[in-house]
Amino acid sequence: MKEPPVQLDLPDNPWLELRRLTPARIALGRTGTSIPTNAQLDFQYAHAQARDAVHLPFDHAGLSSQLAERGRDSLLLHSAAADRHSYLQRPDLGRRLSDESAQTLRDHAEANPGGVDLAVVVADGLSALAVHKHTLPFLTRMEEQTHAEGWSLSPVILVEQGRVAVADEIGQLLGARMVVILIGERPGLSSPDSLGLYFTYNPKVGLTDAYRNCISNVRLEGLSYGMAAHRLLYLMREACRRQLSGVNLKDEAQVQTIESDDPDLMKGNFLLSSPDD
Repeated sequence: MKEPPVQLDLPDNPWLELRRLTPARIALGRTGTSIPTNAQLDFQYAHAQARDAVHLPFDHAGLSSQLAERGRDSLLLHSAAADRHSYLQRPDLGRRLSDESAQTLRDHAEANPGGVDLAVVVADGLSALAVHKHTLPFLTRMEEQTHAEGWSLSPVILVEQGRVAVADEIGQLLGARMVVILIGERPGLSSPDSLGLYFTYNPKVGLTDAYRNCISNVRLEGLSYGMAAHRLLYLMREACRRQLSGVNLKDEAQVQTIESDDPDLMKGNFLLSSPDD
C-alpha cells in the first residue's frame, strides 16, 4: 500500500514554523521514498535560475546610462578573458585587464593626475543579474556616506568578464588609496542575485584574498544596502587609520540592535544581545 504524503500544514507540526524562518530547503515532505513533485519542480526552477544568472550578459550600456542620469561618469573596460567561455574556463584571465583596457586606464590616469581616495569598480562576476539589480541602490547609499566623509571617488569602472582581483590592478593604475569592487557572487539555489563587495587598501597587482575584506550577500533578502554601506565606510576609516586591510582588519562596525532603545550603538555582531543584558 502506498504511503500517504507527509502533511506539513498541521498546526502542531514544528517543521512548519522552522520553514517560515529560513529559505533553506528543509522539511519538504515526502511521497513514498521521494520528495513531493512540487518540491522537485521548485528545485529544478531554482537551479535553472542559477544557471541563467551565470550566463546572463552584462548590460553595461544600460548601467552606464543610469549612472549618467545620476551625474556619475563611468568607464568601460574588459578583462583578459575574451568571452564568457574563456572567463569560466580560465579564472586567471578574469583577474587582469586586457592590454587595451590597461592602456585606456593609464591614459585616464595621466589626464586626471593626483589619484583618488577610493576607486569604485563594478564587474559582472558570476551573476550579472546581481549587478543589474543592486549596483545603483547600493552606490546611492555608499556615496551619501563617502560625500559626507569627504572621500574623492573615481568614475565607476565597469569591467566585463571581471573577477575580484582585477580591482587591484585598476586601483594601482588609478593611483587609488583604496578600491572596492561590486561583483556578482556565485549563485546559490536560493540566491541567484547576491552582490559581493571586496575592499582593499593600497591595491596593487599580486595581492591575495588575505589582503581583502569581503561584505557578501548584499540584496533585499540579505544584507541591506544601508548596512553594507555602513560596514564599508567603517572599513575605509579603519584602513586609513591602520594602513592595512584584509585578515588583520576586522569588521567591528557599530550597529543598533532592533530590541535596544539605547542610543549608543552596539559593537560587534548585531545579532547578539548586549553584554549588559
